[in-house]
Amino acid sequence: MAPTELTPELSQLFQSIENRFKDTQLGDQRWYLLVIACLSASPDPEAAAGLYQYLTRQEAYQTSESRQALIRRLREALVKTIILVGVCKPLEAILSIMKVENPEDRDFSQTRDGWQADQANHDRGIDWFKKVYTRNAGDTMGLFDAHKDFAWISAEITYGLFLSDRQVLDDTDTQLVVLPAIMSQNLPLETHWHIRGTRRIGVSKEDVQIIWDSVKEVSKFFGAELHKVPTVDEVEPDV
Repeated sequence: MAPTELTPELSQLFQSIENRFKDTQLGDQRWYLLVIACLSASPDPEAAAGLYQYLTRQEAYQTSESRQALIRRLREALVKTIILVGVCKPLEAILSIMKVENPEDRDFSQTRDGWQADQANHDRGIDWFKKVYTRNAGDTMGLFDAHKDFAWISAEITYGLFLSDRQVLDDTDTQLVVLPAIMSQNLPLETHWHIRGTRRIGVSKEDVQIIWDSVKEVSKFFGAELHKVPTVDEVEPDV
């Protein structure tokens, strides 16, 4: 099956999100992390191929080295979305990108080889969890006192294996994946937690609003109404 082409409609969507980020302090290398996260949760994860084509037509990605650096960031974003949306859609996304990649642009590095659920992994995961949840960390993990497998998975796998890994994406990059992937699924509680967490790691309210607006725009493109998620203003008193 042919990969999703970069249609004029997709190109317009990507350009709109890219332009939104020009009014933020988030830089020009994060808007596409939001988009790839949204696509991972969307009905059409294969649109990731169109995103890759849109990006690689830009002046910044005209060498194999720059395209390899780009795919490392896109790939790590997709890896992180595995624990947020499930494995199948991120697989569709990365395989769709592979179909439009030039062979010489492929990057064969990996990040989780030799991983173990050891004390270092636990400490790294809990440290990042506490940065996102701060004073609510204990109470939030305590929600799973009667469901301890969920607490273990949260600490060792969600945060240890996936979200705290900093080999490719930094703290802000990570929240530009996590919040959009969760919000795109119309999840009210966890969207609240991660709007709050994104604010707590230092992203301004104004920039979080642009993130929120961007996720809504991508979801609307695919016909999804995010009617359950809280607004940035509603979460702000809890920050």
